[in-house]
Amino acid sequence: MKKADVFEFYSRLAEDNPAPETELEYGNPYQLVVAVALSAQATDVGVNKATRALFDKVKTPQQMLDLGEEGLREHIKTIGLFNQKAKNVIKAARILVDDYGGEVPEEREALERLPGVGRKTANVVLNTAFGHPAIAVDTHIFRVSNRTGLAPGKTVLAVEKKLEKVTPEPFLLNAHHWLILHGRYVCKARTPECWRCPVADLCRFKKKTPAPKGGKPATA
Repeated sequence: MKKADVFEFYSRLAEDNPAPETELEYGNPYQLVVAVALSAQATDVGVNKATRALFDKVKTPQQMLDLGEEGLREHIKTIGLFNQKAKNVIKAARILVDDYGGEVPEEREALERLPGVGRKTANVVLNTAFGHPAIAVDTHIFRVSNRTGLAPGKTVLAVEKKLEKVTPEPFLLNAHHWLILHGRYVCKARTPECWRCPVADLCRFKKKTPAPKGGKPATA
């Protein structure tokens, strides 16, 4: 995708959603760490349902330790892989209390030391909690980047690096949110809704989905 097209791509997404936000519910950086860790192979909707009552009780790593693994499991048992996730969250809480005074570190390497926190989760926390221009590539962003031609790559890391390179500076901070929301609601995996996509004319995807009966084509 040409440089001018990339700028136009983001400009349209920004115009459509000027202040994008994560759909995970949280009250502070620690709760965001927990929510993102729980969201692996789960939906944000499902995580939010499980964490509302949990986050009423738990706002710090020490409070998570006080709740304990069994208590945590009771809160998150509706989430996939909840047993392993509970173990990881408790282990991470212990590290945060022992090594970081109960605070969430603002460095990727330190975040990735936490059990259950990989590069994607670390990037989400850096971007959403601390305002770093980090791009966390999930399945939605990987798909959108390759399908549209915005930042094609064979691996998640390759797409992340390409996005960091091609995304204009004014859009770096919110790029993660725009792309994930676009992939979640418009550029869907099985049937992308090209007919209502604001960037369809910039997209390199050849098999554009036609508008259903009664649908209206998107206008740039």
